[in-house]
Amino acid sequence: MRFFALKGTDRLGFSVAQALGVGVDPHEERDFEDGEHKARPLVSVRGQDVYVLHSLAGGADASANDKLLKLLFFIATCRENGAARVTAVAPYLAYARKDRQTKSRDPVTMRYLAQLFEAMRTDCLVTLEVHNLAAFQNAFRCRTVHLDARRPFCTAVRELAGDAPVVIFSPDGGGVKRAGLLKESYEATSGSATGFGFMEKHRSRGVVTGDLFAGDVDGKVVFLVDDMISTGGTMLRAARACRERGAKAVYAVATHGLFGKGSETLFADGAIDKVVVTDSLASASDEAAVRQGRIELVPCGALVAEAIARLHGSGSIADLVGMES
Repeated sequence: MRFFALKGTDRLGFSVAQALGVGVDPHEERDFEDGEHKARPLVSVRGQDVYVLHSLAGGADASANDKLLKLLFFIATCRENGAARVTAVAPYLAYARKDRQTKSRDPVTMRYLAQLFEAMRTDCLVTLEVHNLAAFQNAFRCRTVHLDARRPFCTAVRELAGDAPVVIFSPDGGGVKRAGLLKESYEATSGSATGFGFMEKHRSRGVVTGDLFAGDVDGKVVFLVDDMISTGGTMLRAARACRERGAKAVYAVATHGLFGKGSETLFADGAIDKVVVTDSLASASDEAAVRQGRIELVPCGALVAEAIARLHGSGSIADLVGMES
């Protein structure tokens, strides 16, 4: 096996490698003055089962476009130099949110993304909690593995809630299925009946509307569940609504902490007690260091490592992707 972690995903890469019991293989990345770049392995990949880790969220270090191209080109050069199999491991997958047409002449960017990976002869793509699982699975013709973050989140929910009654809550209608699955998993692992709720949200041209609120949160510990937090506006809107209805505590839970421009409001507002995210992105780890006590990081390196180990050994991954074997 060869395992590479591209620049910007270094910390997660070391975590994954440690859990795998292997080293991170050396590679070179060069950025040129005109904005172009190149990356290459510094060890032979001929005949090897290669895994390339890179989370594709844009940040101060590089844009999502640069990270995507660097990953694609690295996959291609591994195939060019005789790799037997190349698996892309992108815990956060850029452009996955645009998976259907919602306005006239809209692009279906998820499908175009799939075509790019396939053109580089990617054998398998591993990701963690995409925005729309059905759209993701239908877009790709190469093998895909969608890792499920429910198991580590169940542990975090149990520790934060203690003995208090819990409500799993979706901050918008589109995330009801995701929140419902976490509710089922939490009930199965905790043995406790768990409440459920959701809030209506419609967004058009940046304007958010919708007032429907479903669920009893009075006196309960509420966990708002989403796949990602960018500005945090959706989470904050739902948190305030829960507080108005008597919630004892409110936690924002998301797999990917992008924490873009405007997210400062999320941490300044007292409606949310704490933000819980995985360390799938460097931005989440950086923000946690700045906002001590306001962010709880849930490690995902062991989950990613387990998936890689099973793929390399041709083992079953059913329990890692939330499916029955």
